[in-house]
Amino acid sequence: MTTAALPGLHPDHVRALALGRHPHPHDALGQHPAGEGWVVRVLRPLAAGVTVIRADGSRVQLEHVQDGLWHGFLPGEGQAYTVETDYADAPSWTADDPYRFVPSVGDIDLYLFGEGRSENLWHWLGAHHRPHEDVDGTAFSVWAPNAQGVRIVGDFNSWTGVAHAMRALGDSGVWELFVPGLGAGDTYKFEILTPRGEWIQKADPMARYTEVPPATASKIGDTLFAWSDDAWLRERAARDPHNSPMSVYELHLGSWKPGLGYREVADPLIEYLEHTGFTHVEFLPLAEHPFGGSWGYQVTGYYAATSRFGHPDDLKYLIDRLHNAGIGVIMDWVPGHFPKDAFALARFDGETLYEHGDPRRGEHKDWGTLIFDYGRSQVRNFLVSNALFWLEEFHIDGLRVDAVASMLYLDYSRNEGEWLPNQYGGRENLEAIGFLQEVTATAYKRNPGIVMVAEESTSFPGVTRPTDQGGLGFGLKWNMGWMNDSLRYMAQNPMWRSHHQGEITFSFVYAFSESFVLPISHDEVVHGKGSLLGKMPGDQWQKLANVRAYLAYMWSHPGKQLLFMGQEFGQPSEWSEDRGLDWWILDQPVHQGLLTLVGTLNRIYRETPALWERDNDGRGLEWITSDPESNVLGFLRVATDGSRIACLVNFGGNPVGPYRVGLPEAGTWREVLNTDAAEYGGSGVGNFGAVTAEEVPWNAMPASVELTIPPLAGLWLRHEPVPSASVASSSSAALPAADADAGPAE
Repeated sequence: MTTAALPGLHPDHVRALALGRHPHPHDALGQHPAGEGWVVRVLRPLAAGVTVIRADGSRVQLEHVQDGLWHGFLPGEGQAYTVETDYADAPSWTADDPYRFVPSVGDIDLYLFGEGRSENLWHWLGAHHRPHEDVDGTAFSVWAPNAQGVRIVGDFNSWTGVAHAMRALGDSGVWELFVPGLGAGDTYKFEILTPRGEWIQKADPMARYTEVPPATASKIGDTLFAWSDDAWLRERAARDPHNSPMSVYELHLGSWKPGLGYREVADPLIEYLEHTGFTHVEFLPLAEHPFGGSWGYQVTGYYAATSRFGHPDDLKYLIDRLHNAGIGVIMDWVPGHFPKDAFALARFDGETLYEHGDPRRGEHKDWGTLIFDYGRSQVRNFLVSNALFWLEEFHIDGLRVDAVASMLYLDYSRNEGEWLPNQYGGRENLEAIGFLQEVTATAYKRNPGIVMVAEESTSFPGVTRPTDQGGLGFGLKWNMGWMNDSLRYMAQNPMWRSHHQGEITFSFVYAFSESFVLPISHDEVVHGKGSLLGKMPGDQWQKLANVRAYLAYMWSHPGKQLLFMGQEFGQPSEWSEDRGLDWWILDQPVHQGLLTLVGTLNRIYRETPALWERDNDGRGLEWITSDPESNVLGFLRVATDGSRIACLVNFGGNPVGPYRVGLPEAGTWREVLNTDAAEYGGSGVGNFGAVTAEEVPWNAMPASVELTIPPLAGLWLRHEPVPSASVASSSSAALPAADADAGPAE
């Protein structure tokens, strides 16, 4: 067959190919049957000559048709081939032809995506450097159902995508192209022809690696990391995190110790967490975001660890090191909204796609952000798969889901007439509720031992109830009511706290209605709110004493604890992401004392099942006293084996004592914690390390004791069983006559 006899193309098709806007370029380009051979068409604008080199070594020169389109006839059987291109003023170039390959995306993946059930979405959508038909290269795919055409642009083609037009895969809305020879490290974007005929450039929503902001291109990434945390994952799977010790250190990586990347921060962070005894570290969002001042809460790259601190493998290294040190990792996750940056998800293919099309449901006016369309199966799939991505690819132990309240209610932060009711006329966002149920159920099903945590600030019922019982399926919920009430109480002058006792005790009324985390988070120490220390009344000594008493109350209250960085040593100034913490303050002994106290709290907490084993069971709490006149409250925390620890707090400015409190047993009660001890910066008032309870009933308890409760301080007392007669006899010589050295002197 002569070149002149080869089947032609309609001029409109040729023009669409030449402009890189043809939705099905593979139908014309590449190798296609023609008579007793094959017609090959390639697009090589500005070429002086084009030659096909077949696998058997034969060479066939192609003829220029028009507008950079070349074609030729290849006799015999179809073969793999490469294309040699000659230029008048540039070196010749030989490369594989992107249009000779079958799709790199399977029909099952497309079907599951359309149904919203492709749980491993990151395995095939986006950019993947891997062999295809035994040829090394990168497979690209992107969801853009409203696009008229899609091209890939990047460093590899000088940001001109005419020769890298993608094909539409049926009616799935997915576009695909395999680019041979393209490897890790190259930058790229998708160039999309909108329904209005405009070309726009977008970062890959599924990119797993990006340029360092403020640059916005996606990068082809490989992972070479080898995990070594198998033992941790096995132990995690066998543990119930909701009824295990969990004290969380919340951390903004960029300002903890500025200048440290994922790898560089590993040693100092692990050393610090081991010193302070926290069981978990919680990172503010680490997904890619363009504006550092958002602290990561305005995400543009949901599948990419921010490049500010290194390669994604460097983050895996940090998490692996933390796990091997016995420290769990939680990350903030933001499925409630996303920013309007033009390079990212907003109007991704020229139309509303990831966001809801109706601004009454698709826009947060207060935050200047957009709201996901939770009713669209592919959008829901994008988010559910993203949660699994962080849990499974990065071995994250838990996700704290940001701004859940804003997702639950259609009228959230909206005035009358600015919101659209659901199909039943209600204010609940039924699609968002369904999404949250799906993501929690799927995460727990696939990843035993992880925890899903809701930042939810309303009384929405059943946040931590299982989905099969109609709940949202979270494992834990931030107790924002406790945080607001307790901080408002602590801000009062101790002289007037007796009039506000209900604020510090009200949380016990509903303490077991959900499974709670008690948060003193970043939100409480920014935007003019001051630091935790700064919220306390009085002079410097009183402020620190208040913090010490508050933390003892917090660690003994039912629920997990979360403390934002800097508050553990009494940072005086409000947190700012623009600078590091006030580490210099640790040169002062009183601040070093507070840090020591936090380490003691965590150590006792972890070693005392009564403080966490029944966090979600009303049988884990028994009241001793609530005495507004003395600013004292006290309760017992109870383990499943019946062992107890008595927790007392004096929120007044004067010592209280002798003060009689009821206890469940007579005998010796050891003072295991006294926040007024000198080593913590206190005044040293105490009970000589132990007290002896008598069989004198008090406040419905069978025994009681008179003791001294220091000013602005917490006491924890643990019962010491009387040894058996034989043990007492044999060991009596080793017992001290008095216990005066066991605790701080009065």
